[in-house]
Amino acid sequence: MGQLTVRALRVVLAVVLAGTLFVQASMVWVLVSGNDPEDGSLALTAMRVITILGMVPVQVALVCVWRLVAMVRRGTVFSDAAFRYVDGVIGSIVAVSLVWFAVTGVNAPGQRDDPGVTLIMGGIGVAILGVALIVLVLRMLLAQAVARDVEATRMQAELNEVI
Repeated sequence: MGQLTVRALRVVLAVVLAGTLFVQASMVWVLVSGNDPEDGSLALTAMRVITILGMVPVQVALVCVWRLVAMVRRGTVFSDAAFRYVDGVIGSIVAVSLVWFAVTGVNAPGQRDDPGVTLIMGGIGVAILGVALIVLVLRMLLAQAVARDVEATRMQAELNEVI
């Protein structure tokens, strides 16, 4: 991975992390201050709490990707340490899907006249889970690459002994 790519990705990750922190702080401020410009209904309060909590798995995924990029830059991504961060990304994606299902549940009563919206939102939640499965497959590919790297190192050591 080139230096420009690493820097660009880190800028994007930092901006998104700052954005999630800003959204969390804004939602907490609205909840705590009591200066709610909106209705202040229970559903709206629930959506704000879900938003605050929903940003946490996104932040965890961002930190995990940051660490994986650092490992790629150092050339150590094909090691057992990378699995911790890949597992963090997978867990974060699953948590985001659960948050999305919570949003769907809070939104569902308002969609009684048009239940298709709730079905579409549920479908989006399933698609998010599908992304977690894709990353799980990529984790399996990483496991195979790590195993092959270990085997290649062992074989190189054996070859060096023979020579």
